[in-house]
Amino acid sequence: MLTPKQHELLLYVQRRLAETGVSPSFDEMREALDLRSKSGIHRLITGLEERGFIRRLPHRARALEILRLPEAAATPQVIAPAPAADLGAATPVPLMRSPVATAFMARQPANQVSLPLYGRIAAGLPIEATRDTATIDIPTHLVESKGDHYALEVAGDSMIEAGILDGDITIIKRCDTAENGAIIVALVDDQEVTLKRLRRKGASIALEPANKAYETRIFGPDRVRIQGKLVGLLRRY
Repeated sequence: MLTPKQHELLLYVQRRLAETGVSPSFDEMREALDLRSKSGIHRLITGLEERGFIRRLPHRARALEILRLPEAAATPQVIAPAPAADLGAATPVPLMRSPVATAFMARQPANQVSLPLYGRIAAGLPIEATRDTATIDIPTHLVESKGDHYALEVAGDSMIEAGILDGDITIIKRCDTAENGAIIVALVDDQEVTLKRLRRKGASIALEPANKAYETRIFGPDRVRIQGKLVGLLRRY
């Protein structure tokens, strides 16, 4: 299953190949998808590669191979940059878009909601949160009826005993307070983000892992800010 941004990028690249015979640049892809940085495009392309939709051709600038399109059988087409004098003579690749793919782009299913996907969050040692925003569609039953939500991908294994694995997508409800024992997104020292269980110990705040290989870390209350709490989980197989 592709995220909406992955789907949008795949069809955009396919369209540009059909029109010009040359893959768009990373800047062109960033502008077309209205992303703030090229790192978001790198992540989307990597995701499409991992799912078998595209392949980057080595040693060739701006050269992508479209392997298949969602919901439609596609014959792989290799498009390599032509010499400058031959660009106008490039043979267009037919745009392959099934009715299912068109409907997917046109409207969001009634039983799904689109959330911003902010990148990977450490479930081990804290890392700086990624803020290149993509989006992901999730079932509506994974979010609460009220409140603002977002998604974060888990990196690490420190919450495995709570059933949260590396690569899982966590659904987070924005909040700045949470009950003792809740699994929260914690901002440490205004720059590092981690997913841990909240334990209050007097005036201190403990960020507790769910893996015996990791130690609980204790901070003063002025060093930790709650950014949200876990309300749902999405796992790819």
